[in-house]
Amino acid sequence: MNLEQARFNMVEQQVRPWSVLDDTVLRTMESIPRDIFAPESSGSLAYADIEILLGHGQAMMFPRMEGRMLQELELDINDECLEIGTGSGFVTACMATMSKHVDSVDIYDDFLQQAAENLAEVNISNFTLENKDALSTLNTSKKYDAIAVTGSMPEYLPLFEEMLKPNGRLFIVIGTKQTMHAMRIVKTEKGFERTSLFETELKALEGVQNKSSFSF
Repeated sequence: MNLEQARFNMVEQQVRPWSVLDDTVLRTMESIPRDIFAPESSGSLAYADIEILLGHGQAMMFPRMEGRMLQELELDINDECLEIGTGSGFVTACMATMSKHVDSVDIYDDFLQQAAENLAEVNISNFTLENKDALSTLNTSKKYDAIAVTGSMPEYLPLFEEMLKPNGRLFIVIGTKQTMHAMRIVKTEKGFERTSLFETELKALEGVQNKSSFSF
């Protein structure tokens, strides 16, 4: 398999047609070898239009979903970012490439260990990985320019938006089963601007079912 061609095809045939037109996002996704971040048994599927299983009931997102999320975050080279759900580290790699630094947390230590190896293999170092439950042990006093939540939540919790700096952006998927929708939240001078973007489907953030919820 020609992996470079497969990567190009992924961007042009899956990501771009899903309204991802930001050149920085497209170049970033084309420059990072996604096959390195896929489990060895699934390496040949790294550029396919599928979710790739990682273990613990979790999966790498569809490439088109990753691209749309990155675009909605509007990352800048000076941004301090937070990623909820490290997984394989591919989204971490993309965010780190497009920003100043990424703090990424995951509840599974084996994911973090593998992600650290994957990130080192592609020479990315501007990140910090932590083994934390984002819904109970996260340091919520730290503020970020951009926050990506890579697992869905059944109802909206204000926890993450409260960690945004002024003009900060948050991407999150809300809902259950076939009634999920992606949201973009921006912290403005007047409060929080919450926009529903599109219907989608994403595996739930680990442990979220056991937490009290808040909806607006």
